[in-house]
Amino acid sequence: MPLPHGHSHDHSPDHSYDQAPDLSTVWLRVFLEVARAGSFTVAARALGWTQSAVSRQVASLEAALAGGPLFDRLPRGVRLTEAGRALVPYAEAVTESLHGAVRELVALREVACGRLRFGAFATADAALVPRALAAFRARHPAVRVEREEGLTPRLLDRLTAGHLELAVVSSTGGTPPEPYDLHHLLDEPLYVAVPAAHPLAGAGGVRLAQLADADWVSGSARPEGTLLDAALREGFRPRVAHVVAEWTAKQGYVAAGLGVTLVPGLAAPSVRPDVVLLPVRDERAPVRAVYAATVRGRSQAPAVRAFLAVLREEAARLEDAMA
Repeated sequence: MPLPHGHSHDHSPDHSYDQAPDLSTVWLRVFLEVARAGSFTVAARALGWTQSAVSRQVASLEAALAGGPLFDRLPRGVRLTEAGRALVPYAEAVTESLHGAVRELVALREVACGRLRFGAFATADAALVPRALAAFRARHPAVRVEREEGLTPRLLDRLTAGHLELAVVSSTGGTPPEPYDLHHLLDEPLYVAVPAAHPLAGAGGVRLAQLADADWVSGSARPEGTLLDAALREGFRPRVAHVVAEWTAKQGYVAAGLGVTLVPGLAAPSVRPDVVLLPVRDERAPVRAVYAATVRGRSQAPAVRAFLAVLREEAARLEDAMA
Protein backbone atom coordinates (compact mmCIF):
# COMPACT_ATOMS: atom_id res chain seq x y z
CA MET A 1 0.00 0.00 0.00
CA PRO A 2 1.54 3.39 -0.94
CA LEU A 3 2.89 5.54 1.85
CA PRO A 4 2.32 9.30 2.36
CA HIS A 5 4.43 11.51 0.14
CA GLY A 6 7.95 12.10 1.42
CA HIS A 7 8.23 8.84 3.44
CA SER A 8 10.33 5.83 2.43
CA HIS A 9 9.27 2.23 2.88
CA ASP A 10 10.11 1.37 6.47
CA HIS A 11 8.62 -1.72 8.09
CA SER A 12 9.51 -0.80 11.68
CA PRO A 13 6.46 -0.28 13.96
CA ASP A 14 7.37 3.35 14.65
CA HIS A 15 7.24 4.29 10.95
CA SER A 16 4.28 2.34 9.58
CA TYR A 17 1.14 4.12 8.33
CA ASP A 18 -2.36 2.90 7.62
CA GLN A 19 -3.71 4.69 4.58
CA ALA A 20 -7.37 4.39 3.61
CA PRO A 21 -8.11 3.62 -0.05
CA ASP A 22 -9.33 6.44 -2.26
CA LEU A 23 -13.00 5.54 -2.59
CA SER A 24 -15.38 7.07 -5.08
CA THR A 25 -18.71 8.28 -3.70
CA VAL A 26 -20.25 6.98 -6.94
CA TRP A 27 -19.04 3.49 -6.04
CA LEU A 28 -20.64 3.79 -2.61
CA ARG A 29 -23.90 5.06 -4.07
CA VAL A 30 -24.05 2.14 -6.52
CA PHE A 31 -23.10 -0.32 -3.76
CA LEU A 32 -25.97 0.89 -1.55
CA GLU A 33 -28.45 0.74 -4.41
CA VAL A 34 -27.46 -2.87 -5.19
CA ALA A 35 -27.64 -3.76 -1.49
CA ARG A 36 -31.17 -2.33 -1.27
CA ALA A 37 -32.35 -3.93 -4.52
CA GLY A 38 -30.61 -7.27 -4.10
CA SER A 39 -29.96 -7.26 -7.81
CA PHE A 40 -27.55 -5.62 -10.26
CA THR A 41 -30.32 -5.48 -12.84
CA VAL A 42 -32.89 -3.81 -10.58
CA ALA A 43 -30.27 -1.38 -9.24
CA ALA A 44 -29.24 -0.49 -12.79
CA ARG A 45 -32.85 0.24 -13.68
CA ALA A 46 -33.24 2.51 -10.62
CA LEU A 47 -30.02 4.36 -11.44
CA GLY A 48 -30.73 4.61 -15.15
CA TRP A 49 -27.52 2.73 -15.96
CA THR A 50 -26.74 -0.50 -17.77
CA GLN A 51 -26.32 -3.68 -15.74
CA SER A 52 -22.70 -4.02 -16.90
CA ALA A 53 -21.91 -0.45 -15.73
CA VAL A 54 -23.26 -1.26 -12.26
CA SER A 55 -21.22 -4.46 -12.16
CA ARG A 56 -18.05 -2.52 -13.06
CA GLN A 57 -18.64 0.04 -10.30
CA VAL A 58 -19.08 -2.66 -7.68
CA ALA A 59 -16.02 -4.52 -8.95
CA SER A 60 -13.98 -1.31 -8.73
CA LEU A 61 -15.08 -0.82 -5.13
CA GLU A 62 -14.22 -4.41 -4.24
CA ALA A 63 -10.78 -4.02 -5.83
CA ALA A 64 -10.09 -0.76 -3.98
CA LEU A 65 -11.05 -2.26 -0.63
CA ALA A 66 -9.09 -5.48 -1.28
CA GLY A 67 -11.27 -7.21 1.28
CA GLY A 68 -12.88 -9.78 -0.94
CA PRO A 69 -16.33 -9.70 -2.57
CA LEU A 70 -19.05 -7.46 -1.16
CA PHE A 71 -21.82 -9.56 -2.72
CA ASP A 72 -22.36 -13.25 -3.30
CA ARG A 73 -23.47 -13.57 -6.92
CA LEU A 74 -26.48 -15.91 -6.87
CA PRO A 75 -28.45 -17.44 -9.77
CA ARG A 76 -31.21 -14.94 -8.98
CA GLY A 77 -29.80 -11.66 -7.69
CA VAL A 78 -27.07 -10.96 -5.15
CA ARG A 79 -26.66 -11.13 -1.38
CA LEU A 80 -24.37 -9.10 0.88
CA THR A 81 -21.31 -10.90 2.20
CA GLU A 82 -20.03 -10.31 5.72
CA ALA A 83 -17.69 -7.63 4.30
CA GLY A 84 -20.61 -6.04 2.47
CA ARG A 85 -22.74 -5.94 5.62
CA ALA A 86 -19.84 -4.30 7.49
CA LEU A 87 -19.51 -1.65 4.78
CA VAL A 88 -23.20 -0.64 4.65
CA PRO A 89 -23.32 1.72 7.69
CA TYR A 90 -20.10 3.46 6.63
CA ALA A 91 -21.31 3.90 3.06
CA GLU A 92 -24.61 5.28 4.37
CA ALA A 93 -22.75 7.73 6.65
CA VAL A 94 -20.56 8.97 3.79
CA THR A 95 -23.43 9.45 1.35
CA GLU A 96 -25.60 11.11 4.01
CA SER A 97 -22.77 13.51 4.87
CA LEU A 98 -22.45 14.38 1.22
CA HIS A 99 -26.20 14.91 0.91
CA GLY A 100 -26.06 17.11 4.03
CA ALA A 101 -23.30 19.20 2.50
CA VAL A 102 -25.31 19.64 -0.69
CA ARG A 103 -28.40 20.65 1.30
CA GLU A 104 -26.43 23.23 3.27
CA LEU A 105 -24.84 24.67 0.14
CA VAL A 106 -28.27 24.96 -1.47
CA ALA A 107 -29.59 26.67 1.67
CA LEU A 108 -26.69 29.12 1.61
CA ARG A 109 -27.32 29.88 -2.05
CA GLU A 110 -31.00 30.49 -1.29
CA VAL A 111 -30.08 32.56 1.81
CA ALA A 112 -31.97 30.12 4.02
CA CYS A 113 -29.11 29.89 6.51
CA GLY A 114 -25.63 31.27 7.11
CA ARG A 115 -24.23 34.37 8.74
CA LEU A 116 -24.01 38.05 7.86
CA ARG A 117 -21.38 40.22 9.56
CA PHE A 118 -21.55 43.91 8.75
CA GLY A 119 -20.77 47.30 10.23
CA ALA A 120 -22.15 50.80 9.80
CA PHE A 121 -21.30 54.34 10.83
CA ALA A 122 -23.56 55.95 13.42
CA THR A 123 -25.70 58.14 11.14
CA ALA A 124 -26.54 55.21 8.89
CA ASP A 125 -27.92 53.51 12.01
CA ALA A 126 -30.47 56.29 12.36
CA ALA A 127 -32.62 55.17 9.44
CA LEU A 128 -30.94 53.32 6.59
CA VAL A 129 -29.55 50.32 8.47
CA PRO A 130 -32.57 49.54 10.69
CA ARG A 131 -34.93 49.74 7.73
CA ALA A 132 -32.70 47.52 5.61
CA LEU A 133 -32.14 45.08 8.46
CA ALA A 134 -35.88 44.76 9.15
CA ALA A 135 -36.55 44.04 5.46
CA PHE A 136 -33.68 41.56 5.29
CA ARG A 137 -34.85 39.63 8.36
CA ALA A 138 -38.39 39.47 7.02
CA ARG A 139 -37.06 37.80 3.85
CA HIS A 140 -34.28 35.71 5.38
CA PRO A 141 -35.16 34.99 9.02
CA ALA A 142 -32.76 32.04 9.38
CA VAL A 143 -29.61 34.07 8.64
CA ARG A 144 -27.64 34.96 11.78
CA VAL A 145 -26.80 38.69 11.73
CA GLU A 146 -23.88 40.30 13.56
CA ARG A 147 -23.63 44.12 13.44
CA GLU A 148 -20.96 46.58 14.55
CA GLU A 149 -21.01 50.37 14.79
CA GLY A 150 -17.96 52.55 14.25
CA LEU A 151 -16.29 55.30 12.30
CA THR A 152 -15.55 54.67 8.62
CA PRO A 153 -11.75 54.13 9.00
CA ARG A 154 -12.21 51.53 11.73
CA LEU A 155 -14.95 49.73 9.80
CA LEU A 156 -12.70 49.52 6.74
CA ASP A 157 -9.91 48.08 8.87
CA ARG A 158 -12.31 45.47 10.24
CA LEU A 159 -13.46 44.70 6.72
CA THR A 160 -9.90 44.23 5.45
CA ALA A 161 -9.04 41.97 8.39
CA GLY A 162 -11.97 39.70 7.56
CA HIS A 163 -14.00 40.46 10.70
CA LEU A 164 -16.76 42.02 8.56
CA GLU A 165 -18.11 41.07 5.15
CA LEU A 166 -19.70 44.44 4.37
CA ALA A 167 -19.44 47.94 5.83
CA VAL A 168 -21.77 50.91 5.36
CA VAL A 169 -19.38 53.87 5.19
CA SER A 170 -19.36 57.53 4.15
CA SER A 171 -17.14 59.79 2.08
CA THR A 172 -16.45 62.10 5.04
CA GLY A 173 -12.72 62.74 4.92
CA GLY A 174 -12.47 61.53 1.33
CA THR A 175 -13.54 58.53 -0.70
CA PRO A 176 -12.38 55.24 0.85
CA PRO A 177 -9.27 54.04 -1.01
CA GLU A 178 -8.36 50.72 -2.56
CA PRO A 179 -8.78 47.76 -2.20
CA TYR A 180 -12.51 48.19 -1.77
CA ASP A 181 -15.47 47.85 -4.07
CA LEU A 182 -17.76 50.77 -3.26
CA HIS A 183 -21.45 50.20 -3.96
CA HIS A 184 -23.03 53.66 -3.99
CA LEU A 185 -26.19 53.80 -1.90
CA LEU A 186 -27.21 57.47 -1.67
CA ASP A 187 -26.04 61.07 -1.33
CA GLU A 188 -26.91 62.98 1.82
CA PRO A 189 -27.59 66.74 1.78
CA LEU A 190 -26.09 68.75 4.64
CA TYR A 191 -28.00 70.91 7.13
CA VAL A 192 -26.96 73.33 9.83
CA ALA A 193 -28.78 72.77 13.10
CA VAL A 194 -29.45 75.98 15.01
CA PRO A 195 -31.49 76.68 18.17
CA ALA A 196 -35.12 77.60 17.59
CA ALA A 197 -34.42 81.16 18.81
CA HIS A 198 -31.44 81.71 16.48
CA PRO A 199 -31.67 84.78 14.19
CA LEU A 200 -31.33 82.56 11.10
CA ALA A 201 -33.92 80.01 12.26
CA GLY A 202 -36.55 81.41 9.89
CA ALA A 203 -34.31 81.40 6.83
CA GLY A 204 -34.96 78.91 4.08
CA GLY A 205 -31.29 77.99 3.92
CA VAL A 206 -27.88 79.24 4.91
CA ARG A 207 -24.37 79.64 3.58
CA LEU A 208 -21.70 78.38 5.93
CA ALA A 209 -19.83 81.69 5.73
CA GLN A 210 -22.80 83.29 7.51
CA LEU A 211 -21.80 81.22 10.56
CA ALA A 212 -18.05 81.84 10.39
CA ASP A 213 -18.11 83.51 13.82
CA ALA A 214 -20.38 80.93 15.45
CA ASP A 215 -19.45 78.36 18.08
CA TRP A 216 -19.64 74.88 16.60
CA VAL A 217 -20.48 71.53 18.12
CA SER A 218 -18.52 68.72 16.46
CA GLY A 219 -17.37 65.18 17.03
CA SER A 220 -13.73 66.29 16.72
CA ALA A 221 -11.72 69.35 17.74
CA ARG A 222 -10.26 69.42 14.22
CA PRO A 223 -12.54 69.94 11.23
CA GLU A 224 -10.34 67.93 8.87
CA GLY A 225 -11.89 64.59 7.99
CA THR A 226 -15.29 65.57 9.43
CA LEU A 227 -18.41 67.20 8.04
CA LEU A 228 -16.81 70.55 8.88
CA ASP A 229 -14.44 70.04 5.95
CA ALA A 230 -17.19 71.94 4.12
CA ALA A 231 -16.40 75.06 6.16
CA LEU A 232 -12.72 74.86 5.24
CA ARG A 233 -13.72 74.82 1.58
CA GLU A 234 -15.70 78.01 2.19
CA GLY A 235 -12.58 79.77 3.42
CA PHE A 236 -12.90 79.77 7.20
CA ARG A 237 -11.83 77.54 10.06
CA PRO A 238 -14.81 76.87 12.33
CA ARG A 239 -14.37 77.45 16.04
CA VAL A 240 -15.21 74.10 17.71
CA ALA A 241 -16.44 75.09 21.16
CA HIS A 242 -17.74 71.66 22.20
CA VAL A 243 -16.54 68.21 21.15
CA VAL A 244 -19.54 65.87 21.34
CA ALA A 245 -19.61 62.51 19.60
CA GLU A 246 -23.23 61.37 19.87
CA TRP A 247 -25.96 62.92 17.69
CA THR A 248 -28.58 63.20 20.42
CA ALA A 249 -26.12 64.97 22.69
CA LYS A 250 -25.11 67.37 19.91
CA GLN A 251 -28.74 68.37 19.53
CA GLY A 252 -28.94 69.04 23.25
CA TYR A 253 -26.01 71.44 23.03
CA VAL A 254 -27.58 73.21 20.04
CA ALA A 255 -31.00 73.46 21.72
CA ALA A 256 -29.34 75.01 24.78
CA GLY A 257 -27.81 77.73 22.59
CA LEU A 258 -24.23 76.52 23.06
CA GLY A 259 -23.44 76.32 19.36
CA VAL A 260 -24.52 75.10 15.95
CA THR A 261 -23.69 71.83 14.21
CA LEU A 262 -23.80 70.18 10.82
CA VAL A 263 -26.35 67.40 10.36
CA PRO A 264 -26.33 64.95 7.42
CA GLY A 265 -29.58 64.06 5.72
CA LEU A 266 -29.87 60.58 7.24
CA ALA A 267 -29.95 62.07 10.74
CA ALA A 268 -32.43 64.85 9.85
CA PRO A 269 -35.66 62.93 10.66
CA SER A 270 -34.49 62.33 14.24
CA VAL A 271 -33.82 66.00 15.07
CA ARG A 272 -35.65 67.24 18.16
CA PRO A 273 -38.42 69.86 17.79
CA ASP A 274 -36.55 72.71 19.53
CA VAL A 275 -33.79 72.56 16.90
CA VAL A 276 -34.18 74.02 13.40
CA LEU A 277 -32.46 72.54 10.36
CA LEU A 278 -31.28 74.91 7.61
CA PRO A 279 -30.21 73.43 4.25
CA VAL A 280 -26.63 74.33 3.31
CA ARG A 281 -26.73 76.40 0.12
CA ASP A 282 -23.01 76.52 -0.68
CA GLU A 283 -22.16 75.10 -4.08
CA ARG A 284 -18.79 73.92 -2.74
CA ALA A 285 -20.39 72.07 0.18
CA PRO A 286 -21.02 68.74 -1.57
CA VAL A 287 -23.43 66.13 -0.42
CA ARG A 288 -21.97 63.25 1.57
CA ALA A 289 -21.87 59.97 -0.31
CA VAL A 290 -22.82 56.76 1.49
CA TYR A 291 -21.47 53.44 0.27
CA ALA A 292 -21.62 49.76 1.06
CA ALA A 293 -17.99 48.65 0.97
CA THR A 294 -16.73 45.14 0.29
CA VAL A 295 -13.17 43.92 -0.23
CA ARG A 296 -12.23 43.76 -3.89
CA GLY A 297 -11.52 40.26 -5.14
CA ARG A 298 -13.05 38.56 -2.10
CA SER A 299 -16.03 36.34 -2.89
CA GLN A 300 -19.32 37.49 -1.40
CA ALA A 301 -21.57 35.05 0.41
CA PRO A 302 -25.19 34.91 -0.82
CA ALA A 303 -26.34 36.60 2.43
CA VAL A 304 -24.02 39.55 1.72
CA ARG A 305 -25.36 39.93 -1.81
CA ALA A 306 -28.93 39.74 -0.52
CA PHE A 307 -28.29 42.37 2.17
CA LEU A 308 -26.61 44.65 -0.36
CA ALA A 309 -29.72 44.44 -2.55
CA VAL A 310 -31.95 45.39 0.41
CA LEU A 311 -29.63 48.29 1.32
CA ARG A 312 -29.98 49.65 -2.21
CA GLU A 313 -33.77 49.39 -2.08
CA GLU A 314 -34.05 51.22 1.25
CA ALA A 315 -31.43 53.80 0.24
CA ALA A 316 -33.45 54.65 -2.87
CA ARG A 317 -36.55 55.20 -0.75
CA LEU A 318 -34.69 57.42 1.69
CA GLU A 319 -33.04 59.44 -1.07
CA ASP A 320 -36.45 60.07 -2.63
CA ALA A 321 -37.72 61.28 0.76
CA MET A 322 -34.73 63.64 1.16
CA ALA A 323 -35.08 65.10 -2.35
